[in-house]
Amino acid sequence: METRRCILIVDDTPLFRDLESLFLARSGRVVTARDADEGLAALRRERPDVAVIDLHMPGTGGDAMCRAIKADPELSHTPVILVMGSDAPEDHALAIRAGADDVLAKPLSRVTLIHAVNRFLRSPVLRGLARVRLETAVRIRLPDEDAWGTVRNLSRGGLFVELDHSISPSTEVELEFRLPDGPTPLAPTAQVVWHRPGTPGAPMGLGLQFLALDGASAQRIEAFVYEHLPAAPQGLLAAVALEAG
Repeated sequence: METRRCILIVDDTPLFRDLESLFLARSGRVVTARDADEGLAALRRERPDVAVIDLHMPGTGGDAMCRAIKADPELSHTPVILVMGSDAPEDHALAIRAGADDVLAKPLSRVTLIHAVNRFLRSPVLRGLARVRLETAVRIRLPDEDAWGTVRNLSRGGLFVELDHSISPSTEVELEFRLPDGPTPLAPTAQVVWHRPGTPGAPMGLGLQFLALDGASAQRIEAFVYEHLPAAPQGLLAAVALEAG
């Protein structure tokens, strides 16, 4: 008989622990903890397949807990999903810099939470976030100049841009781009994670990971991605939501 996958939820608010446990009950065996100390103890005892951790908790925050997990040779393989409860773009950057494997924003969609967790449970080889095609202009702000490019695809975690300007990996930039029919442009910061040299058949390209990204923008991107996935079910995002807390 196959052993059920284990999911650890760490949150100081009982309501969120209970609701997230309910949402994930069919995905695996759920273990909960009230704070980072309990969470780290549960990690060592249960060896969960994925940990869903609140970013802001009294005492040791989720970012510090994530850093501790990634620095521990026995735990570092554990995928960590950090959940940000504020709309501050700096919180998203804080989670990424802490080493989070994924970042979600409250209010959490039931479907989004299940999808994010199952990405780590369904395959021994981690797959990238779902990407959709997008063609829109993007301004890339550098310290001494601006570069313009074209977004070719988008995920919750970042985007791929074609441009005729070389930018080295690890460079942090400011972006400005629009989603189709979007009321206002999105303006996250991002880090160049890889660079594709230009060839006669293909222009130069950049893979960018979002850093500072406010919660409202994160949810707009999430909605756009899910709505444009192939065979995406109708009403995918009309799921039970958790109120921000």
